[in-house]
Amino acid sequence: MKAFFLSLFAAFTLAASAQDKPEGLFINSKAPDFSGTDQNGNKVSLKELKKKGPVVVLFYRGNWCPYCNRQLKNLQDSLQLITDKKASIVAITQEATPGIQETVKKTGAAFPILHDAESKWSKAYGVNFAVDERTIRRYKTADIDLLAINNQKEAASLPVPAVYIINRDGSITYRYFDADYRNRLSVRELAEQIK
Repeated sequence: MKAFFLSLFAAFTLAASAQDKPEGLFINSKAPDFSGTDQNGNKVSLKELKKKGPVVVLFYRGNWCPYCNRQLKNLQDSLQLITDKKASIVAITQEATPGIQETVKKTGAAFPILHDAESKWSKAYGVNFAVDERTIRRYKTADIDLLAINNQKEAASLPVPAVYIINRDGSITYRYFDADYRNRLSVRELAEQIK
């Protein structure tokens, strides 16, 4: 009987922890709309971008993340591979405006970058996750205060660095989702997926 309860507890614990992990949206899902003001003060919305062609939506962690900076710089450097396919790019981050300006300085990103206030878009796309206290303390020792950087009030969260391609109908035609923030999609691989 004791073994039964231990097995039941273990199964419940595994199920509960699995539910905490984001999975992202899947191919053929309808992409939630978003609209905001980019780093240049321009209004940007998925609804309007879709009218022009496919939209690449990229979630990134912040200017303090070297993997994010490398990915955004590579995108900017090879932007023509994307625009030649009549596609547009928009990057979304929970990082507030000062951090976005730092990202632009570091990467030269000329495509729109939107601040995801209150993590509403990263939650809608299923990429948001809560950052545990241990990780928050480790980041603070490196002068990265997630709550301050992201204007978050009570709990720190980050997005999984995910990439979605959305067609004119608003359906997701491709997704790159890897919980290991060090793994990133190359621009060439991304361009090959734009139809």
